[in-house]
Amino acid sequence: MPGRLAEKVALISGTGGGMGRAAAELFAREGATVVGCDLDERSALETVERVAAAGGAMTSSQPLDVTDEDAVRGWIDDAAVQHGGIDVLYNNAGIARFDPLEDESYEDWSFTLEHELDIVFLGCKHAWPHLRARGGGSVVNVGSTAGLTGSVSFNRVAHTAAKGGVIAVTRQLAAEGARFGIRVNSVSPGLTETPATRELLDDPQHPLSRIAAHIPLGRVGRAEDVAACALFLACDESSYVTGANLVVDGGWSMVLPGDRNAG
Repeated sequence: MPGRLAEKVALISGTGGGMGRAAAELFAREGATVVGCDLDERSALETVERVAAAGGAMTSSQPLDVTDEDAVRGWIDDAAVQHGGIDVLYNNAGIARFDPLEDESYEDWSFTLEHELDIVFLGCKHAWPHLRARGGGSVVNVGSTAGLTGSVSFNRVAHTAAKGGVIAVTRQLAAEGARFGIRVNSVSPGLTETPATRELLDDPQHPLSRIAAHIPLGRVGRAEDVAACALFLACDESSYVTGANLVVDGGWSMVLPGDRNAG
């Protein structure tokens, strides 16, 4: 039985670990030819090896800085030339700096917007002509519940602004892309265990370590949870879905904190 992404060329940024690695492995299992990239050369190549060991097809560019427009353009253009076009762009990469407003420098604010919002613009801008040439395709961006709600336990003003921007840009590009057959959607994870968050989750003094008790489904997310939702938005099963923001948070953002066993 053909996979859900059979004969598709899928570009995924930030495939060195976490949600990007989970997506690369899942998309490849579903038949996609995956073209990844990451700043960390060792971890990027490890993902390629894992995909190959499982029988999947993947190449990767590393080290690649997704805030460098020339590098992003080259990564996308080269993939289109090598594979005859592209079908999916998954803007997964991103990194943020977190501080209370009064302590946050303009440098850290700018760094976060560049590494979470600007990179989505660059990926979409340079994938757009290839998707148009293909007669359409799917773009999946990574938002966050931070782009939907404020937080009293975690100081993240720049991250909130960036991810709110990603969700807004997703909707605008869905409107612009519809006439070309280009669908643009986003996934917005809640608290998800990745190499970047594991230390905070294991620290009993950090507010994030206590959030699981307030998630209706009773656990923090896994990278595979987010990858599965991105797969749905990337494949033809979601052919009538565009401009959507799929929240992947175990119900966290829909409720007030409380004891999930009460009542």
